[in-house]
Amino acid sequence: MTMDTRRFTDWTACQVIPTALFPLGQLVATPGALDAIWRNSAGAWAYLSRHVTGDWGALDRADAAENALSLREGLRLLSAYPLPDGTRLWIITDAHRSATTLLLPDEY
Repeated sequence: MTMDTRRFTDWTACQVIPTALFPLGQLVATPGALDAIWRNSAGAWAYLSRHVTGDWGALDRADAAENALSLREGLRLLSAYPLPDGTRLWIITDAHRSATTLLLPDEY
């Protein structure tokens, strides 16, 4: 089954995200990421929707440029988002677009 990446619907927030740039594949999260999301009462979809639309979060220019290349060439994509308590959440989509992982930097 091929995913239509032109449109995502976030049923929990009742909003349509019109510009998904790539498929997320299987979604997985590490224990540390799950704990951080829970501690911050943060919805994972808020960060995943930013990631899939090319809002890479708090990356430096070099990493953002790497994502631009990776998007064109089908390589790994990285986003980094600060959670309300200051914890940094990473989201990585693999090169084959078969999986997207939410994790903390020290779990990499």
